[in-house]
Amino acid sequence: MRKDFRRGQSVPSLRKYMITEKQIKQLVAESLEGTDQFLVALKVSSANVIQVFIDADSAVTIDDCVALSRHIEGSLDRDAEDFELKVMSAGADRPFSMLRQYKKNIGHKVDVLTTDDKKIRGILLEADDQAVKIQEEKTVTRGKSKKTIIGEVLTIPMSEVSQAKVVITF
Repeated sequence: MRKDFRRGQSVPSLRKYMITEKQIKQLVAESLEGTDQFLVALKVSSANVIQVFIDADSAVTIDDCVALSRHIEGSLDRDAEDFELKVMSAGADRPFSMLRQYKKNIGHKVDVLTTDDKKIRGILLEADDQAVKIQEEKTVTRGKSKKTIIGEVLTIPMSEVSQAKVVITF
């Protein structure tokens, strides 16, 4: 209870409890159990804005995000603590944040930025917790034509990978 100084009366506290990342992680794990989906990132702000980013070994659909959102919302009490919930796919434009994302993108074209700011584009051949292997590709422009040249296979230690993400092509 806190005092309403304008009226001199006790009023209930606005915050009954704080929603925690641990609590949300548990709800996400319950909902995703038995699927090929996994939690990539989670943010819970002090204002109870909850952002959940998921990915899958296959694909994440809007229905997957809705189902997870409903599970989380149905497990929290808005009367006890108000919150804003956003459940999203990790998205192809977001950098990989876990090894499972590298593995699911083997065979796809990726951009890797190294810790010394070197950008490498190529096909992801292998990935483990030690290194990634990439078949380097370079685009050469001659006049109006562009040509892709296949380069060497590069092994980049994970400790030297600053960021990696899939290349979206149309």
